[in-house]
Amino acid sequence: MTDEPDPHGDQPDERAGVEPAEANAAVVLVHGRGARARGMLDFAEEIDRDDVHYVAPQAARGTWYPQSFTAPIESNEPHLSSALDRLATVLDDLLGEEIPPERTVLLGFSQGACLASEYAARNARRYGGLVVLSGGLIGPEGSEFEYDGSMDGTPVFLGCGDRDPHIPVERVEETALVFANRDADVEKRIYEGMGHGVIPDEIEYVRELVGDVAARD
Repeated sequence: MTDEPDPHGDQPDERAGVEPAEANAAVVLVHGRGARARGMLDFAEEIDRDDVHYVAPQAARGTWYPQSFTAPIESNEPHLSSALDRLATVLDDLLGEEIPPERTVLLGFSQGACLASEYAARNARRYGGLVVLSGGLIGPEGSEFEYDGSMDGTPVFLGCGDRDPHIPVERVEETALVFANRDADVEKRIYEGMGHGVIPDEIEYVRELVGDVAARD
């Protein structure tokens, strides 16, 4: 991993869907460890709407932070702070394109799900939605997860398999509780016998959520 203070700062975005000026909603797609932003654009095809703009930021060398999401926070710096700043820039860019956070869904898978949930928890407000697919808040076992602010009714979805080798179910449970206590509308689904991946039930939830956000007055 690079020792640069802002390793993700100059990384590109991949975009899909309609132009921002024509969009009723945006989805920020955050990829997992060792993956590519372009691969996350497959969600655009799954969601299949003609009024949504999609942005997938790319991590430097395909990884947002070097250690496990349950490692001590300092062991993942400066990459974690840089990654959080990268998401902030994406949301600021969307706001500049007249798509506000309340019309933006943050969606991440695996390491990207951990990053998206951590960003939302640290920057609590009303979002269009938060989708955490096989992930949870970042921090070592025993973390108290003390955050300020309210999610103001933001729909938050957490989906994970009970046999996921990377994501402890206990962390998913903790994450759901943190967001519920911060005034989010939480939907948590633990899938029996499922490992590390995304299944049609989760895709269907995402499709409905994005449709609801795009249809809001």
